[in-house]
Amino acid sequence: MQKFINVRGARENNLKNINVDVPRDQIVVFTGVSGSGKSSLAFDTLYAEGQKRYVESLSAYARQFLGQATTPDVDSIDGLSPAVAIEQKTTSRNPRSTVGTMTEIYDYLRLLWARAGTPHCPDCKVEIGRQSVDEIVERIYQFPQGSKFAVIAPIIRGQKGEHSNVLDQARKNGFARVRVDGTFYNLSDEIQIDKAKKHTIDIVVDRLTVREEDAQRLVDSLEIALSLSGDTVMIYEYGSLQETCFSQSYSCSICGKSLTELSPRLFSFNHQLGACQACHGLGIQLQSGDYERLFNAQKETNDELAAPPCPDCLGDRLSPQTLAVTVGGINIADFCKLSVIDAVDMVTNLELPGAKNTIAIPIVSEISARLLFMKKVGLTYLTLSRVSSTLSGGESQRIRLASQIGSGLTGVLYVLDEPSIGLHQRDHSLLLSALRDLCDQGNSLLIVEHDEETIRQADWIVDIGPGAGKHGGELVALGTLEMIMNEPTSITGQYLSGKKRIEVPDKRRLGNGKKLGIIGAAENNLKDIDVYIPLGTLTCVTGVSGSGKSSLINEILYKKLATELNRAKTKPGKYRAIEGTEFLDKVIHIDQSPIGRSPRSNPATYTGVFDLIRSHFALTSEAKVRGYEARRFSFNVKGGRCEACAGDGVMKIQMHFLPDVYVPCEVCKGKRYNRETLEIYYKGKNIADVLAMTAEEALVFFENMPKIRKRIAAICKVGLGYVQLGQASTTLSGGEAQRVKLATELLKPATGSTLYVMDEPTTGLHIADVHQLINIMHELVESGNTVVVIEHSLEVIKNADFIIDLGPEGGIHGGELVCVGTPEEVSRCEISYTGRFLKNELKGH
Repeated sequence: MQKFINVRGARENNLKNINVDVPRDQIVVFTGVSGSGKSSLAFDTLYAEGQKRYVESLSAYARQFLGQATTPDVDSIDGLSPAVAIEQKTTSRNPRSTVGTMTEIYDYLRLLWARAGTPHCPDCKVEIGRQSVDEIVERIYQFPQGSKFAVIAPIIRGQKGEHSNVLDQARKNGFARVRVDGTFYNLSDEIQIDKAKKHTIDIVVDRLTVREEDAQRLVDSLEIALSLSGDTVMIYEYGSLQETCFSQSYSCSICGKSLTELSPRLFSFNHQLGACQACHGLGIQLQSGDYERLFNAQKETNDELAAPPCPDCLGDRLSPQTLAVTVGGINIADFCKLSVIDAVDMVTNLELPGAKNTIAIPIVSEISARLLFMKKVGLTYLTLSRVSSTLSGGESQRIRLASQIGSGLTGVLYVLDEPSIGLHQRDHSLLLSALRDLCDQGNSLLIVEHDEETIRQADWIVDIGPGAGKHGGELVALGTLEMIMNEPTSITGQYLSGKKRIEVPDKRRLGNGKKLGIIGAAENNLKDIDVYIPLGTLTCVTGVSGSGKSSLINEILYKKLATELNRAKTKPGKYRAIEGTEFLDKVIHIDQSPIGRSPRSNPATYTGVFDLIRSHFALTSEAKVRGYEARRFSFNVKGGRCEACAGDGVMKIQMHFLPDVYVPCEVCKGKRYNRETLEIYYKGKNIADVLAMTAEEALVFFENMPKIRKRIAAICKVGLGYVQLGQASTTLSGGEAQRVKLATELLKPATGSTLYVMDEPTTGLHIADVHQLINIMHELVESGNTVVVIEHSLEVIKNADFIIDLGPEGGIHGGELVCVGTPEEVSRCEISYTGRFLKNELKGH
């Protein structure tokens, strides 16, 4: 087999016609400053071409379901394998999706509980046994004498189709009546059934009265019903309209309550048999207006559905019968609440009696293997019941990575996007070991990464740069770690070799003497802790993944301050009191959520500079002559935009049996505006030309326009000089979106009493960009503000004035205050994982 993937003439995005040979069956890291072209080469070129070739091998019918396979701008690629991308995107916004369902562990759990579970009566809590025909007859004769009832055999349960064969067979067998979806019919009637919908069909075997002379007839009818359904019979009382289920499988010896046969469907909260009837398996209490919000939550990335737990199932999602079945003494919902590490311990030590143990062994083996894969990638703190929409991008990516390790595939090209995101240094070795295992299975790993430890462990490094945007896209260095470190033009190499470094501050700020206190923090895994943040400092909140950092800062502190200072409508997490809010005038949360959900949103519109630019174009002499106002230069309103594409710049062509194709608008050629609007020029550029400029180019172009220049300078200041002013927000990475927000905040008047909250701002940043970001943080604090950062990067942590370290572990084993103090003080804390790594980082300073 070919030993290299040979890329020739790669020109995707900012790549400058580069040629590169990437070794196969090795761990190859693509690095370089943010915006240099790493992802353009790894994802937009190599992965896109691998995906395209696979899709093209399928039929036209199959291709319509897979979406459009883009063709990268490259001359040729040889030696390419089938490609799989493992990205940071959150897997699902569906509130029914959990860690258990994502990893398919829950499917095996349903099988285990169905085949080896011990049922109990939901009411009496006693173990349930099986009912004989005689016991069923005895129960029926406890009805009032003379009561009329029907013996009904359940045949179809929640299945689509017309089921005409079922009805025909019932007629042939001499039955006269049937019940379809709760309505009784005579079989002699013409019964219309919609084949596109799910249906429930029961055969009425006999209609009887409670009296002694009908006892034998009742026995015969019961036996017929049980033989038709397998093991279940329904008794419908005409007088009370009540229905009782009897089963030869399970019934309570005390109250006589019967349960349906255990099956995997019974343990699914997505199936009507297992789901809690009050919340339909969602686990939350929905009000009348929440159903529309629930639908939107599955489509939008920022719309979270907050609701109290369902009062019936208490958030467990399942029916009382399902929750009454145990394996190893606990039900399936309680097992899913265990952390991965505790779940591994339980299944490893699980012992069941007799035949159940034999049945359970192969199922437990599958469950255990998948749990161990999650443990291998540092996700021991997660629970299987965790809703997937609450996972970070890094957590979602590592879950998919764990699934791929378990797939056992070989000869695959895996392309990963910063798998170390959100991972504490303690768990890096676990991740690197998992990546090495995947490579050793005979696969090629291409990793876009900034993490120093991952780069050092790579077999081969591809350094793209030297700068970002139009200043990047070139092959700076290629080879082993030593070769990269010896390349003088490589910024990455300079930081790896120590020629460049982020220095430790000469002194730590003590703050302004005021404190912000969070008293009794108890959200999620936080264990009623009291935390104080010195105002006027750069404070880092640290700890292993899942230790409670986000619960403390994002869920409690930010939401409470946003409610009190910004009049936001949010519900803070559990706490007793927040002290010191009177010292602040506002709180600003700079996260990595998109700056807009539509391609119409871009850095220019978000920062407000586009309004100034449009107003400036309206002041040109030609615009005044024509009577054009500022709104004329917006692509969002009629008048100046191209109406052929409604200002989108592209047209969607429906291909019926082929994927939809997006092509540049033939009228405006992708410029979004009509001809008349594009005839207005300022310094030789029209409005479309300005939107196509990078921030660096625009900074020079508008150098004599102070208001415009100030806003564009803020974009450049946060390291986004390479981004086009009109670049669609949907194409920005999380780190880029976060820095656009930071640039917008830097433009606002400094009050000196603002709290800035940042959640892992170094995500997606090269160490050179981290250096720049740290300088901005220090600048904000020097202005009298307070910056609180949730971070794993030691470069940021060592620059903090104050550290709040949570842990000691993740999940239920975390949520405690491990230590607080300056970086030097935390480095001396023996029980702090952060302190141990920080000690090495501070050596020599």
